[in-house]
Amino acid sequence: MVCKVCGQKAQVEMRSRGLALCREHYLDWFVKETERAIRRHRMLLPGERVLVAVSGGKDSLALWDVLSRLGYQAVGLHIELGIGEYSKRSLEVTEAFARERGLELLVVDLKEAYGFGVPELARLSGRVACSACGLSKRYIINQVAVEEGFRVVATGHNLDDEAAVLFGNLLNPQEETLSRQGPVLPEKPGLAARVKPFYRFSEREVLSYTLLRGIRYLHEECPNAKGAKSLLYKEALNLVERAMPGAKLRFLEGFLEKIRPRLDVGEEVALRECERCGYPTTGAVCAFCRMWDAVYRRAKKRRLLPEEAVFHPKAPVARG
Repeated sequence: MVCKVCGQKAQVEMRSRGLALCREHYLDWFVKETERAIRRHRMLLPGERVLVAVSGGKDSLALWDVLSRLGYQAVGLHIELGIGEYSKRSLEVTEAFARERGLELLVVDLKEAYGFGVPELARLSGRVACSACGLSKRYIINQVAVEEGFRVVATGHNLDDEAAVLFGNLLNPQEETLSRQGPVLPEKPGLAARVKPFYRFSEREVLSYTLLRGIRYLHEECPNAKGAKSLLYKEALNLVERAMPGAKLRFLEGFLEKIRPRLDVGEEVALRECERCGYPTTGAVCAFCRMWDAVYRRAKKRRLLPEEAVFHPKAPVARG
């Protein structure tokens, strides 16, 4: 197996693309493909300041690395979720990455900001841990972006992630949900734009970049992810991919190019300001504030908080 560009020994073979590349040309190809995705969907302006959601895993650190190499003012945001040693190691890896490369990193501690980490939040809210965690992360990432003046947030979602979400959404179809799936969610008042520059890269391709680039990342999965339906969807799609290389990319691209444009969801749901925090929502009070109000009520009943404690949806302090 030789590199298609230089004829030297290849380090990465991509059967789905009919391509094999050596280390140098793979790293170059990966960065250029990311740049093409950004330009194709007009995700970022040249040299723009962008907030990168960073967990400490391979995808988010690779994205932070690539955006920095492309000349964007990429600032990392890490949320300390309070999930025991897992969260501690995630923060350590993220801080080391930023320190070694001289990159700016913002950190929000969920427990410090709102009183409880994810384990306590899940118990007190009555939600599955991933649901409570996901809602909190989405809200905080947007809140920090808006408060700190970022137009856009970039996340490291890859092809495997996006194809699994699409598969799940098609199993339980809702036109409004399907119509929002894509590499770009546009900016709205009170909502930063969301972009996914890695949406066409498989998990293996991102891993190959991370390893060849020498990026140290957290290898372990979040302990709360065990049993998640998304893992089942990925396993099913991997079976298809092994038999039909390129199937996942065709599945996602086919939906984005041929099906999503035909979806008619009628008038867009009107957004209003949440009565508690002022951020956009469809109802009187947003889901984040409703969840945390309920958590505080239950925490006071269990004497985990004093009676006078009141949830304040203020912007969390993002320390550098």
